[in-house]
Amino acid sequence: MVTHGFRRGGSGGHSGGHGGFRRPFSRSRSYSRPPGGAGRRNFRSVSIDPSKFVNKAVITEEVERFIPEHSFQDFAVDERLKNNVQTKGYVDPTPIQDKSIPHILRGSDVVGIANTGTGKTAAFLIPLIHKVLTQKREKVLIIVPTRELALQIEKELVDFVRGLPVWGVVCVGGVGIGPQLSGLRRQHSFVIGTPGRLKDLIERKALDPSQFATIVLDEADRMLDMGFVNDMRYVMKLMPEKRHTLFFSATLSPEIDMLIKDFLKEPVRISVKTRDTAKGIDQDVIRISHPSKKLDTLEGLLRQPGFDKVIIFGRTKHGVEKLSRELVMRGFKAESIHGNKNHNKRQKALDFFKRDHVQILVATDVAARGLDIANVSHVINYDLPATYDDYVHRIGRTGRGGKKGIALTFVE
Repeated sequence: MVTHGFRRGGSGGHSGGHGGFRRPFSRSRSYSRPPGGAGRRNFRSVSIDPSKFVNKAVITEEVERFIPEHSFQDFAVDERLKNNVQTKGYVDPTPIQDKSIPHILRGSDVVGIANTGTGKTAAFLIPLIHKVLTQKREKVLIIVPTRELALQIEKELVDFVRGLPVWGVVCVGGVGIGPQLSGLRRQHSFVIGTPGRLKDLIERKALDPSQFATIVLDEADRMLDMGFVNDMRYVMKLMPEKRHTLFFSATLSPEIDMLIKDFLKEPVRISVKTRDTAKGIDQDVIRISHPSKKLDTLEGLLRQPGFDKVIIFGRTKHGVEKLSRELVMRGFKAESIHGNKNHNKRQKALDFFKRDHVQILVATDVAARGLDIANVSHVINYDLPATYDDYVHRIGRTGRGGKKGIALTFVE
């Protein structure tokens, strides 16, 4: 009998219903606003025109539908993998999947530019799992900016490789390194990690990049923003010169283009980015006449009908924690997630929110990418984002899966 599993850093472990996988570890609404709101240009914290935060959801009688060239059953991948894809309910590929998978199966380097929430994780996992199954000793390194995104990818991978002889290790910071060292000593085909922790493991001689002929750089723009470019270069320099490189990003800046030229060889460029924000997200601003009224205004919003599952974004770790406690004191069920919380507490908060045990998740931008949580009714920018790109990723947590969402931004 063939065993199968997935290992990751953390303490303890349980089957969790995954067989042999080891898992340690409406249109338009009217909102009440205080009188005497500031004018549209009174926006000093960041240089983003508030008008960019106002955009009504597009409602049409007929929605233009993407017609894929393939179905998942068409792709030349292992039949067992096809069955697992079908079990997940995947039938027609998204645009990034439809365009990327054939090129990845052919071994081409690929640059994929796609909006958040468009299914790019499956776009690279499906062909790379097939590659691991069909090529002996093939190993894949996936580098991501955050623990949350690493765990999101792991969740997808667990489903896709169910019953298959595929093993992996998640290597992220903020948790004990011991279990990750143990996992790397055992058989594995995939390593999913954050740049800092991967560099640490390489320096400890626990991870040898020269053994990996395939690498995925996911959300490369975010890694650039977070200052991980040197760690990325460090890992890539130690990999074989002849390698298969996949590069995914939501934006294409001059800095990103430079990384593409440094890291990839004659890549196929695929862009399915159609617009910055999803057309199903109703965006508006909440004007505040004075900072002292901000919390009361937020409370008034949260008590209105329809605010069933809300993510509130703040800028600082301290501010997010303070706001979460204030909301709990006012009778709301709320949790927080930010960089000062350890891994287990962050996962517990996310789990409570996903399972509707709490109504509100207050978060820093650590939650702006990589989280795919169903049925988020509202995203509220309590503090302004640092950039418009951050805004796009924040509000992308709602309006997912073809559903309508609402994004509100506080403006003084």
